[in-house]
Amino acid sequence: MQDNKNLTKIKIQDQNIIQNRELSIWEALIPVVLLMCMLAYNIFFAAGELLGEYSNQFILLVGGLIAAIVGAFNKVSVRIMFNEVLENMKSVFVPIMILFLVGALAGTWLVSGVIPAMVYYGLQVLNPSIFLPASVIIAAIISIATGSSWTTSATVGIALVGIGTALGIPQGMIAGAVISGAYFGDKMSPLSDTTNLAPAMAGTDLFTHIRYMAFTTVPTIIITLIVFSIISLNIDITGNADISGLLNSIKNTFQITPYLFLVPLVVIALILFKTKPLIALGIGVLLAAIFAFIFQPDILSNLSSSKGKSIIKAVFVDTEIVTDNEKLNELFSAGGMKGMLWTIYLISCAMVFGGIMDAIGALAKITKALLKMATSIFGLFFSAAMSCIGLNVIASDQYLAIVIPGKMFKKAFEDKELAPENLSRTLEDSGTVTSVLIPWNTCGAYQSGVLGVGVAEYAVFAIFNWLSPIMTLIFAAFQIKIKQLVKK
Repeated sequence: MQDNKNLTKIKIQDQNIIQNRELSIWEALIPVVLLMCMLAYNIFFAAGELLGEYSNQFILLVGGLIAAIVGAFNKVSVRIMFNEVLENMKSVFVPIMILFLVGALAGTWLVSGVIPAMVYYGLQVLNPSIFLPASVIIAAIISIATGSSWTTSATVGIALVGIGTALGIPQGMIAGAVISGAYFGDKMSPLSDTTNLAPAMAGTDLFTHIRYMAFTTVPTIIITLIVFSIISLNIDITGNADISGLLNSIKNTFQITPYLFLVPLVVIALILFKTKPLIALGIGVLLAAIFAFIFQPDILSNLSSSKGKSIIKAVFVDTEIVTDNEKLNELFSAGGMKGMLWTIYLISCAMVFGGIMDAIGALAKITKALLKMATSIFGLFFSAAMSCIGLNVIASDQYLAIVIPGKMFKKAFEDKELAPENLSRTLEDSGTVTSVLIPWNTCGAYQSGVLGVGVAEYAVFAIFNWLSPIMTLIFAAFQIKIKQLVKK
């Protein structure tokens, strides 16, 4: 993922891991266990509404308070905890700005006709029988080119969800396919910051890391494509018979023209030329607003008393465009910046919890405990993988899930005479890709917010993401492509 690269990459690579000798492993686990219990109760027994719409956000803050109490009993000052939370909040400033811009992008791309045009042409090109594997491949190509799973979801991801929904394919399946492809590309692209960060932590170079990572990543994406192909061949496409009606409804509501594709193409081109994401997305919003005045004057007039107000409304608040087809009415709605607030609150609260857990030394303590379990080569790989996944859950940030295990396990891999690319591959297979499976992780919250599909809906279909750590452990268990250190 490339989006918050400028703020976090260098800082987080040099980050000190806070250790606290006063803290025991059982004390370190208290906030984690209680947080998991509260979240599980809210999700499975209270349908996510234990304390209203923002239940998960409040629970994360309660978890942070519990961690702070544990820290206070172990001689950690409030100042240290506050500073770590502040550092965490700084690290997600750019992602939060990106989320606001993605909300504005969704609104302006709707009223300008960009998203309807994508759906219109996509319905004609993408055959329902190959839709899911095709979505994986399309997302993978864009993500390799941009180095960013976030950019992929905010552009082609939104369009693919719209097209698939119109065909009657469950949104969880579509989002799972998009995320699988996006994270494959994110892992294998030399432009991705996590792909640069993992080898830096392990002590190897970028292209050695990418070549070595291909051994586990390529079989995983092949299995993913096979599974989605089987699902596509057996799924009941309820919207297939109504495609002509959908096409007519779109064309009767919007002025559809291939020129509208200039907007997403410009955004993708800017990302490819390494333009900062905030600038690229901001230009995408501005271009869409201009195209709305040119191509969709009737839409703007119907939404508000003035066309300017309609654009402002699309950027900041809810926008709904009514067509003569009920399926499209839900699809052609966007929340603007306002629609991203739930996700932004979730990320902010997760950063509070993760920051306090780091400040009291709990993250380092839990990782060290996992490291002690590594008595064999497989045990070492297993401990590193579980550490990455655990930190995605606890720290709510994929960068910490790479940095902390990378620093803690580097010497252990050397002691077992294992080449550093073994560790860098494990960090990516277990840290980068599983972040999107955690609802309160920055990646899970982002993807859910942008695609409009809950993590619980797409998690089982994000096959590439949950299969990647399993694949890396299979390779470790059977000693497949486990490279030894070359003795000088």
